[in-house]
Amino acid sequence: MTTRIDRRFAALREAGRAALMPFVMAGDPDYDAFLAILKALPPAGADVIEVGMPFTDPMADGPAIQAAGQRALKAGQTTKKTLAAVREFRAGDQATPLVLMGYYNPIYVYGVDGFLADAKAAGVDGLIIVDLPPEEDAELCLPALKAGLNFIRLATPTTDDKRLPAVLANTSGFVYYVSITGITGSAAPDPAKVAAAVARIKRHTAVPVCVGFGVRTAEQARIIVEGGADGVFVGSALAEALSKGLGPDGKPTAATVAAVAGLVRELAKGVRAARTARGVATPTI
Repeated sequence: MTTRIDRRFAALREAGRAALMPFVMAGDPDYDAFLAILKALPPAGADVIEVGMPFTDPMADGPAIQAAGQRALKAGQTTKKTLAAVREFRAGDQATPLVLMGYYNPIYVYGVDGFLADAKAAGVDGLIIVDLPPEEDAELCLPALKAGLNFIRLATPTTDDKRLPAVLANTSGFVYYVSITGITGSAAPDPAKVAAAVARIKRHTAVPVCVGFGVRTAEQARIIVEGGADGVFVGSALAEALSKGLGPDGKPTAATVAAVAGLVRELAKGVRAARTARGVATPTI
């Protein structure tokens, strides 16, 4: 079955460019502001959107993403509200792929079968669940694939050629390459090492390979794309931009959505600038 993610990457390949893939935390800083941000991302240049599901113990997240999750939880965000926001987003956008990223505990508490059914009905396209290894595929990965959702696996700098086949076995949509060892936003990626890792992964799979963790600027995004990545994620920088757009009371202001959308526009310019290096003139998607 061809998914919305598959179609978007096929269109991007035809256009000769990579994907900008912003990460935003569901419910940050509150439900209404988050929904406004979500709706603003595609016009700003987002090709695939990654939505974080806030969790109390986010072991892979750096300070900026942790703070975003805490703001969301304090504002009352729940898994049901996250799916409700996806439904509202889909009422006006049937084209942009949307991936939920998070941890297994909230899904387990929700109930796997019910979550998958509700996520699919809401318009979710894929899942990235960072604390479920391939050995636990029967827990969520295989049921998600059966439900028609892509299940995206993480590969890291420590994923060697012996481990890689297990990581890739049931991966669909794309592979998420974690460009640094450590938590989100903790360091800048080494472009040469990332390019070599992306090339190595591509020798093992035909699905797109996208890079995240540590990418903060348009220039970094351009360099990562020119190194062969099919997409680039940015999360911590957007969470920080959102935080700076809040009022003294921590509430959203007129600047909150604009701060996030403005940075996405700049990042999109960086990703699209890499098209020249690929030597392909591309229309806007």
